[in-house]
Parts: sequence; structure tokens; C-alpha cells
Amino acid sequence: MPCKRLNRGQVQMKPLAERENRQNIEIDAVMPDQMPKKMNESAAKIIEETAERIGRAMADKKPVMLAFGAHTIKNGLAPVLNHFLENGWVTHLATNGAGVIHDWEYAYLGKTSEYVAANVADGTFGNWYETGFYLNLALVIGAYEGLGYGEAVGKMISTQGLDIPDPQRLADDAAAMIEDAPEQAAAALDLLATIRRFDLQAGRMDIPHPFKKYSVQAKAYDLGVPFTSHPMFGHDIIYNHPLNHGAAIGRAAQRDFLTFAEGVSRIDGGVYLSIGSAVMSPMIFEKSMSMAQNIALQQGRRIENHFIVVVDLAASTWDWSQGEPPEDSPDYYLRYNKSFSRMGGNMRYLQADNRDFLLAVGQRLNQ
Repeated sequence: MPCKRLNRGQVQMKPLAERENRQNIEIDAVMPDQMPKKMNESAAKIIEETAERIGRAMADKKPVMLAFGAHTIKNGLAPVLNHFLENGWVTHLATNGAGVIHDWEYAYLGKTSEYVAANVADGTFGNWYETGFYLNLALVIGAYEGLGYGEAVGKMISTQGLDIPDPQRLADDAAAMIEDAPEQAAAALDLLATIRRFDLQAGRMDIPHPFKKYSVQAKAYDLGVPFTSHPMFGHDIIYNHPLNHGAAIGRAAQRDFLTFAEGVSRIDGGVYLSIGSAVMSPMIFEKSMSMAQNIALQQGRRIENHFIVVVDLAASTWDWSQGEPPEDSPDYYLRYNKSFSRMGGNMRYLQADNRDFLLAVGQRLNQ
């Protein structure tokens, strides 16, 4: 007998404009010329080394990948990240599902970050119409168009809208692709079902994003730089909305994971920066590195000359170049970030605020 499921259609969604937010991008934006806090000598050396390795990677046309947690966006660092993109200092950005949401809410509303405890208590947490509706619809359309998770949202912000296909065209596409491209056919049928279920009109759906200059996803989309999202099902507020479609999430997120892995496959001689992401970043990196190393070894080569910098607020005294700390070490609780020490290359761990690290590296690169 099938398990019972909650009916999301019964959840009352409220207008996003009614939500009280903790962050306002026009107030909280961090500009690239803002001075970072002074760091100690050890941290300053890592900053210098990081900038030097990024410069070397740029000269050698090697990847510079930056993975970050949602707080990097929520803390107002979009102008700094966009400065990195504009100068070609990063070739790939990766974040989790919450990073995508904060970036979109800033672009659409100029504000983000609700009061979680209070809103859970009164049943409003995450139940915001526009966030759930527009992001989920962008992903269903993006999956049909063959876009990744971050790319689909970045396109919606950049173009300030979505194009809803004609239902009959979708039905015809699905019928034509069912034999040779069944997955594309399934994506077309998913979108067709969404259009019919929510009575969406074919044509252009204008979605103004008055603060889109603060969107990192839109900037990456405009510049053709991969911006990948690596969500976990049920972790983000868009799963509360009835338009949420698991198959579309899976297609878009799988595409992003394989795009990320392709970047890792070329990381030899490049740079990987992991900023404030103690779970998502090391988890996707180690799987990607294992696949990439497998293929490289079959080709008679090894990925080993890459530079990894892990930045987190947690203190660490362990020499990470010696491998992972033993179980009796105070640093062992960094059980996910420690996995980077197994990934070959050269690793540095820096205890710092993500704002100070990115500002310091960016200003050093500007010199």
C-alpha cells in the first residue's frame, strides 16, 4: 500500500512582499573596494599565494573554480563575485540551492532572509508565492530547454521573464522525440503537465527584476560562465510550493553536477576555492575528482598539480599538507572539509570570514 503524502496544494502561499526580511541588498551590498579586516601573517601569506596561483592559472588557461555557501550571497557579496567574473578571475561558480534562492530574491525583491524560527511557528516559513512559483517554473522550463539549474534561473533574471511554449507544440515534440530522445520527451511532458495544471498561457511571461545588477547568476549567464547549483531535495523553500517538480529538479541538477565534474577534470594546474561550504563543496568535489582521476589514469596521466583553498569560520591548527587529522585531533570535527586533503594537489586551510577573504584576494589581483 503506498505511503501517504502531504498535499502541498493545501498550503496557503503568501505574497513575498508581505515577508519581513533581515537583509536588504542596497544596504548590505559589499563593494569590491571595501577594505577587509586585517589578517595575521599566516593568512596574508595564503592570500598572496592564492592570488598568485589564480594569476598563473589565468595565464595558462586553467580553471579557477569557486564553490560557496549561501551566506556568501546573503552577506551581500554579489558585487565582489561579479567583479571576479568581469575580470575573468573565475571560470566556474558553484553553490547550493539556498544560494540560488538568495540571489534570485535579491534580484527580484532587493531583500532576502526571513525570520525562520518565528515563521516556522506560525506556518509561513518558506511559503512565499513568488519564490516558489517563479523558481520552480524556471527549472521546469530550463529542464525542457536543456539548461542546468543555475543557468535556468540566471536566464530568467537576465531576460526578466520566461517563455511559455504552446501546449500543442510540447505534445508534438514529445511524440516526435519519444523513440530517439526519451528523456527530452519526458521533459517536454513534464512542462506540458505543469502548464495544464496551473493553467499557464503560452507566450512571454514578463518577470521584472529591478535589482538584477546584484545577481551573480545573471552576470554568469550573460558572460557565459558556468554557474552550477547542487541542491539537496527538501532542503530549500521552493519545495514547499505545489509547482515544485522533482524530475525537473533532478534533470537540471544532474546537468550541473556533470558540468562541475567536467571543470574538475581540467583542474590540473588550476585553482579550487571552497568558501563557507563545509558539506556541499567537498562532497561534490570528491566525487567529481574520483571520476576525473579515473578517466585521467586510463589516459596515462594524473591530476595532481592543483591548488585548493578552503575558507571557513571554524578554527584549525592542523597542517593540512600532512593529510587529514587523526580522530583524537581537535580538528577532526571538520570531517567534510578534511576530505580535501585526500584530493591531491596543494591544500591550504584559512580561518576567515568569506567577505574578508574574497575582498583581500580581489584587491591583491587588482594590483
